[in-house]
Amino acid sequence: MSLTLYQHPLASFCHKVLIALYENETPFESFLVDLGNPDAAARFRQLWPLGKMPVLHDAARGETVPETSIIIEYLDRHYPGRERLLPEDPDAALQVRLWDRFYDLHVSQPMQAIVAERLRPAADGKDPHGIAAERATLDTAYEMIEQQMATHRWAAGDRFTMADCAAAPALFYAGIVHPFGATHGAVAAYFERLLARPSMQRVLDEARPYFHLFPYREDMPERFVKAEV
Repeated sequence: MSLTLYQHPLASFCHKVLIALYENETPFESFLVDLGNPDAAARFRQLWPLGKMPVLHDAARGETVPETSIIIEYLDRHYPGRERLLPEDPDAALQVRLWDRFYDLHVSQPMQAIVAERLRPAADGKDPHGIAAERATLDTAYEMIEQQMATHRWAAGDRFTMADCAAAPALFYAGIVHPFGATHGAVAAYFERLLARPSMQRVLDEARPYFHLFPYREDMPERFVKAEV
């Protein structure tokens, strides 16, 4: 098989690429990266020295492709499926890229900072002011998503795209660490549409055995812990 995705089933950025692969039923092999294993970590860093997941290796073309958005665009260009995840129209493609970056930078990254703070040993000192700023960023992001989704079915229009691949795991984890609240009805409705995608359901099924490792596991809604979403 030509494509190998180096990933971990619990990682939100890995979910983003997996959703893209599953949307188009793209054949690939999955290699689970255990960064806690020195040998496995060393092997992975030989492939990508920064050691950040996911990374796609394409044996047929001799390419190693890092970074989620680049991976999805690479797949869309070289392994297109029934769902084009980046529009051919340049202006529409810019909107997809905008909202893709929005979810990565302004939803996923603040969420990850909040999770990382919970993992920080007390002896290293906590950063309540920094976490308050990350939560404020999420509040602003939720307001912007609420406005966008009041008039859109999907993140950047009326078709599922790369931006929705980014939005699904971002909102899944962010909604656990910093819930949307009852005032964000359009955000919540959009999130339910994302959850209904078979690609997202498959990603959550594969992640479920690892949810006990998530630092906010006690805040995870029971419906995600069970076998059905």
